[in-house]
Order: sequence, then C-alpha cells, then structure tokens
Amino acid sequence: MSEPTENVRPLRVVVADDQAAVREPLAAVLGLAEDIDVVAAAADGNGVLEAVAAGPVDVVLMDLRMPVLDGIETTRRLSEEHPGVAVVVLTTFADDDSILAALGAGARGYLTKNAGRQDIVRAIRAAAAGQSVLDREVQDRLLATVRARPTTSGQGLPADLTPREREVLTLIGQGLPNRAIAEKLFVSEATVKTHINNLFAKAGIRDRAEAVRRALTAGLA
Repeated sequence: MSEPTENVRPLRVVVADDQAAVREPLAAVLGLAEDIDVVAAAADGNGVLEAVAAGPVDVVLMDLRMPVLDGIETTRRLSEEHPGVAVVVLTTFADDDSILAALGAGARGYLTKNAGRQDIVRAIRAAAAGQSVLDREVQDRLLATVRARPTTSGQGLPADLTPREREVLTLIGQGLPNRAIAEKLFVSEATVKTHINNLFAKAGIRDRAEAVRRALTAGLA
C-alpha cells in the first residue's frame, strides 16, 4: 500500500452505517490512516446529508440498508446535489438489484463487508481520485450479468433511440449522475434530463437501476 504524500491534505470521509457496533470501530480504524480524516459518522442518510452540507467532504462510505433515508436514495441525492462527493458502498448485500441500484444512483465504488481495512482505504483513495472500485465478489456478479447479455452492442434496445440517447444510457450504465453526464457531453443538465425522459419512455425503463441493467445487457457499459 502506497504511503500518502507529505503535506497533502487528508481525505475528508463520512462513515454511514445504522449499527453503532459497525460504524464507530470502522471510523476509528479508518482514522488511523495518515491521509484520511473521518469528519463524521452517521446512522442514516439524513445524517450523511447534514454532514456533507456542513462540509467539506470528499468521500462517503455508505451502508445501503439504513432507516429513515436509505443508502440508495442518499447516494442519488448526493450525486445530484453534491457531485464532487464520491460514494463508496460498504454493505453485506451483493445481489444484482443492490449493486445495480447503487451504481445507477451514482456510487463510485462497491465493497462488501468482507473487505479488509486496507481494501477499504484503497477504495476511498481511488474514489476520491475519480476511479471506480468494485471488489471481487461484485465484479463476479457483474461479469455474470455481462456474459448473459446479447453479443451485438445495443441489441434489445428500441431502434428509434437517437445516438445521443444511447450515449446517455451508456454513461448512466457507468454510474455517472446527470451533472457529470452534462459536463461530459457539453450540454445543460436540463438537456440531459430530457434525453433521459425520452429514452426511458422509448425503452420502457422505470428507473436508473433498470437503466444500468439495460446498458450492461445491451453491451453499452
């Protein structure tokens, strides 16, 4: 594991888990890394949003199943309202629905709670640097999904999707929130929302999690 560079500002991290027996020791252990400063520990999504609003925060280590406001909806709100904050999911759940919902909401990383301290620290550093991080179990699940997809890119999607709508679907499949998609395509966020509404209507897509699944199975992501 590489050592943090001298005089580099520590990464400001929020740890979110509804179980104090998990949250508090995890925050303490992560705080031992020289380049990580755990600025808050939250028991639910509202606590995360409050901590980020008080800011500044670089990364949120997010549990999925929390009361009041769960990890998926919290991730979605962070992606839209605070796109500069990276979310790394840390959960016991590695089923397709949870993984795709989290990535569709904008999570940059997904780890199970089998991950060790060094794995979590590396994931936090990578997410803060704009990289995506998936642990082995999650990679295996996604690989199984990809292997089941059609061999022709775009197969299974409506023929009347425009090139731009396919491009937007590809970026959704990569976990990008609307603001990041707008920046990548050099258009307004309102234009991105219009493209999303159109492609969802044409393809019969209900939500972002399903959009991630469709992008994967169509070979676009």
